[in-house]
Amino acid sequence: MTESRSGGPDAGSSPHPATALDDVVHQRVRLGILTVLSEATECRFATLRDELGLTDGNLNRHLRILEQAGLLQSTKGYEGRRPVTWLRLTRAGRTALRAEVAALEQLVSRIRTATAAADES
Repeated sequence: MTESRSGGPDAGSSPHPATALDDVVHQRVRLGILTVLSEATECRFATLRDELGLTDGNLNRHLRILEQAGLLQSTKGYEGRRPVTWLRLTRAGRTALRAEVAALEQLVSRIRTATAAADES
């Protein structure tokens, strides 16, 4: 890896880990949705809404984006007479979340390396 005048990595050496972040997944609310859904087989809409502190409309908008991207699946049904929406990650959703976490880990590692180098100088 070559160094720039500022002492940081040269932009031409290899792609920066930030380029691996997925715009669909990386958005704060959508990353939260995928993370919560990764912790369970299925999750009720109301549980997800409450866990993330969202309004119904806000959650619906983000769920639509994730569903269109093939990252989650929703199933509507009833518990007694009450309508319920169940949500779960698809295989593609789990893969996308793992890739996002790997990119974030690379960014953290890069920051720690740069911070350690700066502390030594």
